[in-house]
Amino acid sequence: MSSFMCKVSPTDRDSALYARITDAHQRLAKKDPTIWGPDAVAEATIRLNWVDLPEKSRELLPALDALAAKHRDKKHIVLAGMGGSSLGPEVIAQTYGKDLFILDSTDPHYVENALAGNLSETLVIVSSKSGSTIETASARAFFAGEFEKAGLSLSDHMVIVTDPGSPLDKESRAQGLSVVNADPNVGGRFSVLSAFGLVPSALIGVDISILLDSANDAKRDFLANSQPIIDCAYVIATAGQYLTFTDENSGMPGLSDWIEQLVAESTGKNQVGRLPVVVENAQEGSEGEPLRISFTGNQECVVSGDLGAQFITWEWITALVGAALEIDPFNQPNVTEAKEQTSTLLNEWSGRLPVFTAMVVDKSIGIFGAGNSSIESLQQFISRIPAHGYISIMAYLDRADDGAITELRKILARKTQCPVTFGWGPRFLHSTGQFHKGGQRNGAFLQITGACDIDFEIPGKNFGFQTLLMAQALGDGRALESRAYPLLRLHLNDRKKGIGELLEAARQL
Repeated sequence: MSSFMCKVSPTDRDSALYARITDAHQRLAKKDPTIWGPDAVAEATIRLNWVDLPEKSRELLPALDALAAKHRDKKHIVLAGMGGSSLGPEVIAQTYGKDLFILDSTDPHYVENALAGNLSETLVIVSSKSGSTIETASARAFFAGEFEKAGLSLSDHMVIVTDPGSPLDKESRAQGLSVVNADPNVGGRFSVLSAFGLVPSALIGVDISILLDSANDAKRDFLANSQPIIDCAYVIATAGQYLTFTDENSGMPGLSDWIEQLVAESTGKNQVGRLPVVVENAQEGSEGEPLRISFTGNQECVVSGDLGAQFITWEWITALVGAALEIDPFNQPNVTEAKEQTSTLLNEWSGRLPVFTAMVVDKSIGIFGAGNSSIESLQQFISRIPAHGYISIMAYLDRADDGAITELRKILARKTQCPVTFGWGPRFLHSTGQFHKGGQRNGAFLQITGACDIDFEIPGKNFGFQTLLMAQALGDGRALESRAYPLLRLHLNDRKKGIGELLEAARQL
């Protein structure tokens, strides 16, 4: 069950926009694909089955019980997936206090962390609608090779979640692997209550029937009493560009990251959108006059409820906001740009990572941009932030061991008084990456890359993870540069020292 605290005046409820959202709400319950206009009909027609998942996904329970029983001896569960395939399971695992290693990076150091468990006790879940996502395909090939070298049967150590009839589905079944098919008429970021969210949850011991019951109860409640959820969608639709979210005191760590992807990738197109800024606590995130949202407490907008309720509620709100903004919430037209640029670089490099020479090296930091020191380069970068703009920090590092870099978000927000988002690369490319290119054109982008002390080959490819990671960073950089956005890349020649030096430089601004 959900509850909402979003203030809307009687005058607002009489507005044409409120009426449009109300109409969209009523039609969404009937899965009407025409809600978002004629250009969105084709996509929406094959993307609306998420509406039924609180009820429909119960059909998966017997098969998932059997799958969990088969793999009850596995102590190290790795989920290889990107975007909607991983963010939902991650918040479920964290909320229920279960161990699940989310492999959503191509950083070699992070990949090494995924190998931390005993391979004989490791289960890898490969989660992808088609299997073509380069990060997930690379992780799949890598672990398949590791299991083979260890003399372990792949069918005992790998489970596949994919759409029926996909290339991954066909190949995996031919290999004798356990495959669970997801509903193909559900888009990735709306898939948390489908097999993509429920298979990993079942395998780590979460009672997924509780999630589905909670989602079902919430859906029943907001269909019976629609004003609170329509109020919430209206408030978000009429807010400015920025929304801040905090998990503080919610008991659901990671929920804000899941909503960040859902809202940013769904709304950030046609130069409109709402950019979630995930902050550490309720005291942070006042920059840019945002709408402040939380799941408990006294923020401007509070959406309370347990995890299953939050999932269906925010999916519903996002679809309504899409109707209000007159955009298609189910497509992601700009996400392919970074992928295409990555492929171009990998072809140009022919599998060999070039040597990149920084304009200036300041201690452990190589500067690929203006400025003769780290402080000066940050100062010049900040001076180019557009009016009413934001900073996006994009860290192509190891989020297991390089986590100290996240402090940079808070420091730059306080120094610049601009909204600052933080994303781990390449994970954010499947989340806020769409907004960066399709949303309001007022971003400034700080890339942080780092030297790798280790690398792994990717079976079947002529490049390893380090080369892939750099191609993704520089490929996305090309996509941003094509729009003449402010862009600075700082390369940490020594990760630990470089992070400390960069944080100190930011403090001195």
